[in-house]
Amino acid sequence: MPANTAANPIVILGIFVADTAYRAERQPKMGETILGTSFVLGPGGKGSNQSVAAAMAGGDVTFITRLGKDAFADIARATWAKAGVKASVTEDAESYTGAAYIFIENATGNNAIIVAAGAAGRISVADVEDRAAMIGGAKVFITQLEQPIPAAKRALEIARAGGARTILNPAPAATLGDDILALCDFITPNESETESLTGLPVTTLAEAERAADALLARGVGAAIITLGEKGALYRDRSRSVHVPVISAGAVVETTGAGDAFNGGFAVALSEGRDVVDAVRFGCATAGISVTRAGTAPAMPSRAEIDALLAKL
Repeated sequence: MPANTAANPIVILGIFVADTAYRAERQPKMGETILGTSFVLGPGGKGSNQSVAAAMAGGDVTFITRLGKDAFADIARATWAKAGVKASVTEDAESYTGAAYIFIENATGNNAIIVAAGAAGRISVADVEDRAAMIGGAKVFITQLEQPIPAAKRALEIARAGGARTILNPAPAATLGDDILALCDFITPNESETESLTGLPVTTLAEAERAADALLARGVGAAIITLGEKGALYRDRSRSVHVPVISAGAVVETTGAGDAFNGGFAVALSEGRDVVDAVRFGCATAGISVTRAGTAPAMPSRAEIDALLAKL
């Protein structure tokens, strides 16, 4: 069970969006209308999903974001209350709570996504600086790239100055300077995000290692490249460890798997686990999440994660 979580706060900066998830045999072509097989409205946004994953996994989590004043904001608050996430929200009546279009392919569970961040797209450096004490007091800090990059960078600076272990999940892919990479104790891209950051292909483990070395050369403390059904590669300046996928059953949907990994990884780090053990914990969290539909609703409890790891 989690140990002394109140002394190990996790702070996450990011966005909430309402996921509008459509299932169909394939995506429509431009100008074409096709019939889908299902539709679900639910909570999403990488930062929000990671917050839910971390809280469900036993972490003491505070999520920083912006919301509109609308029905989608009500979904956000209900989601966080159920998972035990503490929210630090700027209400933005001049904008709207964000939404995401998610297409899910019936045969594979793979997805394609469009995000309209709305109010959360207006997260500012001032919003971050207003919460400097909270961010600076974190044991672990996470952010992504769905909110404006200047806000993410300032938050990483504050977290690093306060002694937090910093995690950047560089999604969606964006051009990043070495100055922001140098603020990251850990960077957690998937294969396509890694290629975008490094210009190197990631189709094999050897290619992932070369790409990780390129990230290390740009100043990150360690690279954790998530490899889908191949698990994850952890690489720092002294060791390289491939952690195989930890399966909990048949894959239903991969949406949110990266968020599950990041949330679980952060919790294990906050509890003082060895970093490779923390990667395994993240992989177990993701391994359970993909056996369920949805994003935040698919995040597993601490008891489920511990039970899966106990079988290894």
